[in-house]
Amino acid sequence: MAGLTTAISVQIDKEDKEKATEILQRLGVSMSGLINMTIKQLIMRGSIPFDVALPKEEYDLYSYFTKEELEEAAKELEYIKSHLNEYKENNKWEDLKTELLNEKI
Repeated sequence: MAGLTTAISVQIDKEDKEKATEILQRLGVSMSGLINMTIKQLIMRGSIPFDVALPKEEYDLYSYFTKEELEEAAKELEYIKSHLNEYKENNKWEDLKTELLNEKI
């Protein structure tokens, strides 16, 4: 990398900086390294190198299901949570696929 010839200063929320620094440390990247990589990608691509978008609105389940359907689903989930021993646990995709394909409906 060529020698650095200029500095930039940015103001960010203290908590955001702490969270970002922690993640970057685990990745073995410094904050300065991240900023330099981002700027290099910006130059190479001619655009921001990641999606910039507003978060999607939360889905309104009532536009897809009736209140009664949602209440019934909630009851079923509560039953499952309180009777977990009645349900087989599949930890492997192949086992689950085999079981589902062989199930008689």
